[in-house]
Amino acid sequence: MRLPLIPLRGLMVFPHMVLHFDVGRQKSVAALEQAMMEDQRVFLVAQRDGETEDPGMEDLCRVGTVALIKQVLNLPGDTIRVLVEGQARAVLRAVTQEEPYWLSQVEVPPQDARETPEIEALVRTTQELFDEYARASLRVSGETQHSVSEVDRPDQLADIIAANVLTRVEDRQAILEEIDVEARLEALCEILIRETQLADIEKQVQSRLKKQIDKNQKDYYLREQIKAIQEELGDKDATDVEDLRRRLSETPLNDEAREKAEKELDRLSRMAPGTPEIGVSRTWVEWILDLPWGKYTPDNLDLRRARRILDEDHYGLEKVKERVIEYLAVRRMKEMNTQDGALKGPILCFVGPPGVGKTSIVRGIAKAVGRTFVQMSLGGVRDEAEIRGHRRTYVGAIPGRIIAGMKQAGTMNPVFLFDEIDKMSHDFRGDPASAMLEVLDGEQNDAFRDHYMELPFDLSKVMFITTANAMDTIPGPLLDRMEIIEVPSYTEEEKLQIAKRHLLPKEVKEHGLIAKSVKLSDAAMRKVIENYTREAGVRTLDRTIARIVRKAAVEMLDEDKQTVTVTPQVVEKYLGAPRFIREAPEKEPRVGVVNGLAYTTVGGETLAVECATMQGSGQVQLTGQLGDVMKESARAALSWVRAHSDEFGLDKDFHKELDIHIHVPEGAVPKDGPSAGVTMTTALVSALTGRKVRQDVAMTGEITLRGRVLPIGGVKEKLLAAYRAGIKTIILPLENKKDLEDVPAHVLSQFRIVTAENIEDVLKVALI
Repeated sequence: MRLPLIPLRGLMVFPHMVLHFDVGRQKSVAALEQAMMEDQRVFLVAQRDGETEDPGMEDLCRVGTVALIKQVLNLPGDTIRVLVEGQARAVLRAVTQEEPYWLSQVEVPPQDARETPEIEALVRTTQELFDEYARASLRVSGETQHSVSEVDRPDQLADIIAANVLTRVEDRQAILEEIDVEARLEALCEILIRETQLADIEKQVQSRLKKQIDKNQKDYYLREQIKAIQEELGDKDATDVEDLRRRLSETPLNDEAREKAEKELDRLSRMAPGTPEIGVSRTWVEWILDLPWGKYTPDNLDLRRARRILDEDHYGLEKVKERVIEYLAVRRMKEMNTQDGALKGPILCFVGPPGVGKTSIVRGIAKAVGRTFVQMSLGGVRDEAEIRGHRRTYVGAIPGRIIAGMKQAGTMNPVFLFDEIDKMSHDFRGDPASAMLEVLDGEQNDAFRDHYMELPFDLSKVMFITTANAMDTIPGPLLDRMEIIEVPSYTEEEKLQIAKRHLLPKEVKEHGLIAKSVKLSDAAMRKVIENYTREAGVRTLDRTIARIVRKAAVEMLDEDKQTVTVTPQVVEKYLGAPRFIREAPEKEPRVGVVNGLAYTTVGGETLAVECATMQGSGQVQLTGQLGDVMKESARAALSWVRAHSDEFGLDKDFHKELDIHIHVPEGAVPKDGPSAGVTMTTALVSALTGRKVRQDVAMTGEITLRGRVLPIGGVKEKLLAAYRAGIKTIILPLENKKDLEDVPAHVLSQFRIVTAENIEDVLKVALI
């Protein structure tokens, strides 16, 4: 038959089903009007895609329903509501007309009215499955169940269940397209079984969610009641617990920390008001929440900016600056070339005398990288709890200074300075140096556990930097975890530049004077450096410049001056007589007097060694408060001279007839170190043979009994001391030749450097 066609979007009509829907498309309205002029029958078929506005034959489903129009009602907005009753299935064969309305050619298959035992069994099965679905889903109304129970025709049963129960358009269309009744019932049974299972699962999920919601509502209600009661009593503990819960929910803790914090909060909420343990428990939770979980400062990896900041704040220290730039360069390359830009923080250790700017350079590193700076002094620390904290079982327990420093920093990746790491000690309370091993080990510190917190805390992103005056007192395992960068003492030229660029402007500003109102000439500054501040660093120089600035301020007010220029004469007027007078080396060679070079924690020093012989019984005296190492050097020197007495024309039994006295002046100052062997040997040979020693020569090195000259340390500091003393010739061990690269060129140019492989090489140069 040929019938007007109306495409349906999102719904369908089954046979024996009464349904109303709205018609809005012009073609659908025209098809409706044409049907009303004929026999009021229309073909209703579903669109495959409801979004298609003007469908073609390929956009329509294969099977639809021939329906009788029962009522037409015009609505506002050019919309028509129509009531239809489905009559029979029909197969769409063709669309013969598309304008002004769709005209379809459909074929109505014959009705299958047979009743076989198989169909009867399927009908019963379908009804049972429908009842199960109705009980499981709770979405089937009683009226629908009653209607289904009264249907006795198999073809109508499948249609009425599909029309009233199935929600998916695909399932309903599949039932509509089944022409055979038996196949239709089987398809419906499969769908009902599936939907029943889904309904059971949905019911379980809803039940679980309802229990959870009920529990949350109950907990909330009870907490609000507790809060109201305690507020009425004037106790604020409940409010505090709720605030802590809110902060805990907003803090990105790791799983273990969150679990323990929630457990402690639950315990805290159950404590009776006034319980002494409330304060302990709340303090512990607050410490956890105050730590910077998940907060990071982005690194500024601009190498030019970093160089500029380091050069502005610090003069010299080229190796230190170079290492910082290397660190930034590696970080930048990792971010550019790999997905993971993480780099475990290096543990640098700056070793050098006091006052050379170790702490200051670390502040500059933090500023250059753009990280927060935290400083912890380890001088005199001897309690392990200072590092790892106290157990919570102790009264007044607090976290260690590592965790306290991280809280102070406010980020997970600060620059953390351990100052004076060589001055830690230990006693019966533990060994803090051993506790530091976990902190400074990059393989362990990603889960550092403080005794008080008892939680893993990640320290792997922290840039740890340590400082020390000497490496000798740093424990070996701790030293192994650090990268040593030596910060040498300053030359006079470097001190001059530091004073002009940094110290003088800083002191003028701190004393409230106008910039450049106090001027020191280079000659005046050199006089201050040489005659008033003999040190490796610049701390005393800074204090001396501050004293000059104060004297200048008094002069400005007394004499109503705007500026003061300080000359060498004014320096002596302000500071009094010079504290240090540089004694020029003796011009004339002397017997038994040798200039040695020593390295101390405050820089290099020249050290005179004197030797005298006299008639006696073979006694050897060592004076000058010498340490064990220097005493052994003196004995080794004497043994070498005795072994080679023939070469120097000495009697083999000279040591039995002469008393030998070796003295190092300034006896009040303790002296020790493995670099005085060649000096003592030269003094002994000079005193025993009467050959004079050149006084413009200084030497350093250790000897063996075979006369080999062994290498020593602190070459740069020792050469700077010789430079200040006006020495012209330096004798160094041959293996120390490589260390001359670290000595400034203008200092090195003032010397004649002689390298010695054995003691004979030394004696050839030093003795006349």
